[in-house]
Parts: sequence; structure tokens; C-alpha cells
Amino acid sequence: MDKGKKEKVLVTGGVGFIGSHIVDLLIVQGYKVVIIDDLSSGKKEDINPQAHFYKMNIGDPDLAEVFNYERPDYVCHQAAQTSVSYSIAHPQLDAQENIMGMLNLLEVSLKCGIDGFVFASSANIYGEQKSFPITENAPLSPTSPYGISKMASELYLDFFYQTHRLNYISLRYGNVYGPRQDLLGEAGVIAIFMAKMLKGEIPTIYGDGECIRDYVYVKDVARACLLSIKNMVELAELKKIRKTDKAFHVFNIGTGRGISVNQLYSHLQKAMGFAQKANFGPPRTGDLRKNVLDGHLAEQVLKWKAQYGLTDGLAETAQWLKKRGIV
Repeated sequence: MDKGKKEKVLVTGGVGFIGSHIVDLLIVQGYKVVIIDDLSSGKKEDINPQAHFYKMNIGDPDLAEVFNYERPDYVCHQAAQTSVSYSIAHPQLDAQENIMGMLNLLEVSLKCGIDGFVFASSANIYGEQKSFPITENAPLSPTSPYGISKMASELYLDFFYQTHRLNYISLRYGNVYGPRQDLLGEAGVIAIFMAKMLKGEIPTIYGDGECIRDYVYVKDVARACLLSIKNMVELAELKKIRKTDKAFHVFNIGTGRGISVNQLYSHLQKAMGFAQKANFGPPRTGDLRKNVLDGHLAEQVLKWKAQYGLTDGLAETAQWLKKRGIV
């Protein structure tokens, strides 16, 4: 590759919650950016004007035309069906988006000759575990079609690497939160609770509130994607030297600190000055009891570590909600 030219990254889901933050960071870092997003969840006002935007689904047969025209060096794949409950109710549609869409993207990426592929995986891939924090070597036992689709995608990535030497890094996200998160979804508990508190409404906790999660701020996640792109080729060369295919493909992106929903609610009450106790509803199918990630491998190899504590992350999220006129 010509060292003098700016590298180009194609970000799927680049108008969505996490993808839009990745796009913003890449542009600040001097990358050329192409966005593919069908705007099913992203908002037009979050399209970075410095990026080339294509309104398109990753399963679109015309995807190859965009790749052939733009010729990206890297793909950062964030587009997905992200609802666990939806995947349970509609497993075929979940697979169509998350598995078949992924395969379409991989085949087009391979033909285009990209240098590397970054994939947004999920802590849901682990299912229920007994030992915490969870390392990348833990057995994979997803409990929902959503988690199964992430596991299948990682297996396809490894197949494309083993067979075609398509370099990749898979990032298994904890519970990501922050500005631009969907206030109507199921995963964005922090944004949903904050928005309700700001409106004077009482949030609902599903189950007993003792489910434990690893909450990681979206800007930290965006930085993990940036570092994956920066280290991709170097790690591929290191694998050749060490003659191993086992290392440097999969990384947990979490803080290593778990907090229950009840504890989170108390934090939010203090941050928002909200005195009302939560309502409680029935537990949701597919919700994991505990999920806390060990991020030491990402720290050692990618030089990534979460920089935002929960207090700072909550403060920025609340500021965004107020600025956006959510309430």
C-alpha cells in the first residue's frame, strides 16, 4: 500500500449508536470513511458530513458496486439486528440480517482485497458462565439466536482467515452505553432509564434487578475499533513469525467491573437527582444472569483499556440527552 495515501475504512451501521462514534473518531484520526447504513435505527442528523454515505443494507446485491467504487482498505462491521428478544421471537429474520448479511459482506470484502476486517461481536456469545471475569478462552454457550448469530459470524470469520487469509479482529463488547443510544431498545438500559427520569417517569426493572453487567462507554468502544485497525497488519505479520493462528483475533471489550441493575439504578438516581423507586416487571427471556469481561488481552495486545468510569460516562450521556431535547 502507498504509505502516502490516507487509508479508507468502510463502516457498516455507521449512522447507528456505536458506528457513528467510530466514524467520528476515524475522521478525526485522518482516515477516509465510507458509511453503509439502511437508517433502520440510525438518525440522519448523526451522519458525519465528511464521510461518503450510502443508504443500503449489508444484504443488498449492489453492495459489491460500492466496494468496487470506493476500494476500502478496511471494513468495520457494526450493522446488526441487536435485540435479544426479537431474535428469540424471529430467529430466521435475525439470521438473515446477522448471518447472511455478514456472509455477503465477507464475500464482497474478499473480492475487493481489503487489508482487514473488524467485527462487532458481543458478550452474549458466552452465555451463562461460572467463572468471572470471563476470558476469551471461556466456552461459548449463547442462550439466544442473537448470541448464536455472533458465534456463527466469528466462525465464518475464522474460516475466511484460514482459507483465504482475510485478516480480522473480533471485538466482544460488554454492555455499551452513551450518547446516541436508542431510547426505545432493550439493550440501552442507561439511556432508557435516564430519559424516563428526566421526564419524571418511573423506569421499570425486569426481574429482581440482580442481573450483573459490564457497562463500557461508547467512546472507549470506538477507540478499541481504531486500535484494531491500526494493529491489524502488524498482528498478522506477528502471527506469521510465531507460526500460529490462535492468537490475536478475538478481544473482550469491557471494564472487568460488574454492577447489578439495582446498583446501576441507585447511581442513576444520584446522577439525575431522582428520588422515586423503580417499578419491577417480569424477567425477560434470554437475559443473562451475570456477564463481566476480562479485558487484559486487549490491554496487552491492542494497548486498549477503558478510560471512562461509570460516573463520567453517565454525566456525558445525561448532557447529550438534555442537549438533544429528549426531554
